[in-house]
Amino acid sequence: MAERSSRLDPERRLGRRLIALAAALGLAAHGGDRARTVWDRWIDATELPPLTVPVGTEVLARDGTLLRAFPVENGLWRLAPPQEGVDPRFLSMLVGWEDRRFHHHDGVDRRAVLRAAWQAVTHGRIVSGASTLSMQTARLLERGKTGDWRAKLRQARVALALERRLGKDRILDLYLRLAPYGGNTEGVRAASLMWFGKEPRRLTSAESALLVALPQSPETRRPDLPQARAAAKAARDRVIDRALALGIIDAEAAQTARATPLPDHRRAFPAHAALLADRLRRENPGAPRIETTLDARLQAAAERLAARAVAGQAEQVSAAILLADHRSGDILAQVGTAQFAAGASGGFVDMTRALRSPGSTLKPFVYALGFDEGLIHPETLIEDRPAAFGRWQPQNFDNRFRGTVTIRQALVESLNLPVVRVAEALGPARVMAAFRRAGMDVTVQGDAPGLAVVLGGAGVSLADLVEGYATLARGGRPVRLHDRPGMDKAPGHPAFGPVAAWQVANVLSGIQPPGGRAAGRVAYKTGTSYGHRDALAVGFDGRFVAGVWMGRPDGTPVPGAFGGDYAAPVLFDLFDALGPRTVPLPPPPEAALTVPNAALPRPLRRFVPAGELPPPGPALRAPEPLTIQFPPDGAEVELSAAALVVRAKGGTPPYNWLLNGAPVAIGRSDPVAELPAPQGFSALTVVDARGRSARVQFRATGGS
Repeated sequence: MAERSSRLDPERRLGRRLIALAAALGLAAHGGDRARTVWDRWIDATELPPLTVPVGTEVLARDGTLLRAFPVENGLWRLAPPQEGVDPRFLSMLVGWEDRRFHHHDGVDRRAVLRAAWQAVTHGRIVSGASTLSMQTARLLERGKTGDWRAKLRQARVALALERRLGKDRILDLYLRLAPYGGNTEGVRAASLMWFGKEPRRLTSAESALLVALPQSPETRRPDLPQARAAAKAARDRVIDRALALGIIDAEAAQTARATPLPDHRRAFPAHAALLADRLRRENPGAPRIETTLDARLQAAAERLAARAVAGQAEQVSAAILLADHRSGDILAQVGTAQFAAGASGGFVDMTRALRSPGSTLKPFVYALGFDEGLIHPETLIEDRPAAFGRWQPQNFDNRFRGTVTIRQALVESLNLPVVRVAEALGPARVMAAFRRAGMDVTVQGDAPGLAVVLGGAGVSLADLVEGYATLARGGRPVRLHDRPGMDKAPGHPAFGPVAAWQVANVLSGIQPPGGRAAGRVAYKTGTSYGHRDALAVGFDGRFVAGVWMGRPDGTPVPGAFGGDYAAPVLFDLFDALGPRTVPLPPPPEAALTVPNAALPRPLRRFVPAGELPPPGPALRAPEPLTIQFPPDGAEVELSAAALVVRAKGGTPPYNWLLNGAPVAIGRSDPVAELPAPQGFSALTVVDARGRSARVQFRATGGS
């Protein structure tokens, strides 16, 4: 008996103290004016803890969706409640469970204090608590103890002062930020994201009940721990029962909530646009919320495309993607790395901002300047033949030359000699100035740029390339791409005229897209840097502009990586992700001259560099139509050997011969060729350098 009496003494003493506290509160509430004055002075003199609760920075999409969250300095996950508010059902459950008279007391619930004191005396132990939400908030602010009576008295005093100085809404806001949910997680918003992967704006009854129950014992009720799941479910179900009794939910909702499984793991916090979010937080230290122009759905789609693009690729290959609305300049998706991680993969390097070789992606700007200067037209003939520019003798990527081609063909096939010829006529300084006017900071080694810059002998970021292509998409009017709302700047002077910009877009829209898609929807250009270090694709439609880079961040080669094979499919998948939002390319301006070569003014029919005489008059005429002279269509040919001599006429060399769809002679400068031919019926096709073709069918007999 003595042992039991000794064990109960602390609880009885606590009960007597609670009674004394209740009596003091009652006297203060109902005493005379002098007692009330003393009481008021005591409350007003309360020294409050700091009321500013640090929260982690949030980077938000244009619609308020959380893209990435950061913990506070000590690694604690704590976020401000959402601006749209918390689910009202959760708030009703919280008040109904923790403090039913929250909206009616002044910080201390005297009825609850008296009830708790009486139960402690009559039962010899503490049966129920008297802590209000205001008192719990006071304890959380001061990180105080829960059972010590001195701490309880301090919490009561602070709660009374908080009620006077802040009011109910602010106190509830503080509680929603500070409530503990286990480990390094505080606050209902962080808990909702961690346990359910969703904002607490719309919670189910089961989710709300769990979030009400966890703060009472966050470590022993963690549903991700097997040993704690039973306690977590029991506590949640008690909250559900209380909510049913108070009429917050009906019987059917309560039954469904009890049957809902508990979450079994902690979810990672959102980390979309990870590198962009890192940079914005560094640029805005201490900002609780950073708004962006990003579209949450398109950002997620771009990240999936980047991850899929590098899956199965060689080690350390990464990808970067940028998508913008060129009408407004808003960046809608930005992926700086395919794998946000440290290590050799370069996962912390933002490849949308890194300087890399642009490959052939600068060629359209050279031609745009040439169009603007009246030097060339898309149908102007130009020579793709070996030439020396000082000591430099550029080659085409495939080491082949096509002879006389149009500017259109030169750009579509990304030929090197024609663009260098045009750049030489314009002058490297004027070409570099055009790059700058289009919004691109193109970096070259040395004091003065050389002609090699137009073939990728320079450094430019993917972000600048996309901005340059946005200028083309806007009819030559530049726009500053931006990732923060309200950051757009007034456009500068036009980089090109609308006719020149449209002519480039028209040529680029004729390039065959990957995957059998129809041409004409997107104007785009690919690029591959020297040594296969960078694979690029940049393009636009009537509203959107996008760029894709693939390679290794450390600049080591990726053998076999071509812009057309690596980056272009990702670019078109990104445009597919836009769905019905895509806008067709615009029609030609009224001043655009859309005629064949023969109808052009004589100076535009053939490009002749300064100081070089034009060829004789007949060379200025349009090429003779391409035909197959032998064998005639439908002929029966007797073979004297297992070979057939064929002859083409007209067209532009070199010629490519196909037999039954298979190439049998490629790049022949002579219109006559000897081809292997099987007996029986065959189809013979010849394609010239301008892509024109002729076709005949014949039947071969005899032969060895």
